[in-house]
Amino acid sequence: MIRVGITGQSGFIGTHLFNQLGLYPERFRRIPFDDEYFSNEKRLRNFLRQCDVIVHLAAMNRHPNSQVIYDTNIRLVKQLIDAMEAENITPHILFSSSSQEKLDNPYGKSKAEGRRLLENWAKQHDASFSGLVIPNVFGEFSRPNYNTFIATFAHKLITGDQPTIINDSSVKLIYISSLCQFILNNIRGEGIRKIEVPYDFERKVSEILTLFQQFKETYLDKGYFPFLVNKDDVNLFNTFRSYIDYATHFPVKLIKHTDYRGMFVETIKLGIGGQVSFSTTLPKVTRGNHYHTRKIERFTVIKGKARIQLRKIGTKEVFDFYLDGSEPSYVDMPVWYTHNITNIGDDELYTQFWINEWYNPEDGDTYFEEV
Repeated sequence: MIRVGITGQSGFIGTHLFNQLGLYPERFRRIPFDDEYFSNEKRLRNFLRQCDVIVHLAAMNRHPNSQVIYDTNIRLVKQLIDAMEAENITPHILFSSSSQEKLDNPYGKSKAEGRRLLENWAKQHDASFSGLVIPNVFGEFSRPNYNTFIATFAHKLITGDQPTIINDSSVKLIYISSLCQFILNNIRGEGIRKIEVPYDFERKVSEILTLFQQFKETYLDKGYFPFLVNKDDVNLFNTFRSYIDYATHFPVKLIKHTDYRGMFVETIKLGIGGQVSFSTTLPKVTRGNHYHTRKIERFTVIKGKARIQLRKIGTKEVFDFYLDGSEPSYVDMPVWYTHNITNIGDDELYTQFWINEWYNPEDGDTYFEEV
């Protein structure tokens, strides 16, 4: 079992990598990291002693004073080196650099210099080092106005603002899960390497904005699932919807049509395909308690009373939604949220489930964890 520590664990990439490592408990042991360790040498050294592999993600991306960005990132690298030398340890270091290395800005310079410092340390101590030159990363829970323009666009559109394009360039993009999987594939290092991390796709900034405007119109405003051409569109859609305020947006009320024949509810209008299922659940019974990392899923209550619960992996806050079939409504399951549904009424619960891909028992993308 490989013991892995992640500096900057609480950040965008760090959170995803920590969670993705948790999908393979038989392969990896996660050594928790706290940002406070860089202010406490004893705790930093204790953390490093426990690690076979260190993924160094801790860095500053934005600051009004550009010199602070450079100085902070270099200081973090030097603290890491000093602590390893004090402990006389040589874990495999994977360093998160950036394609901005080639640009004349403080962040890019700090990444290029940080990689050089760690390469020199590895040469002096006969250690393994992997300098990962990473393209633009996007994905769920990235900070708007900080990590990526994609997060900023999604957040602005969802909150009723209009994004502005400053430079309509063509951007090489990698989805956060692709990056995490690449890191896992390179977790065992040999020698000193500079690795250009491959990007998933390339698009113009204006093309991303147009796509997100379509997502807002079809999904957020009308409740329709948009047509997603390929997995890159799926990843962009999951990213877009991660900025919805789930506590206030759901449950979404549907229109119930009744006549002498009974009741009819339009639950899903699809541009995307997928699989629809229907179930009945006996009183006091709970289904689910699992999460997905890529699947898009909707629970619609048609009859009976239900409580749907959501909790983001790695957090404690639980969202409780109460649905009543007398007013048919639905809740969508965000990726990386464990979820369940409980019949809280006295009668049978009727629920319809839709998911964007057919179930494959060999690749179910279903991980069990109590809400």
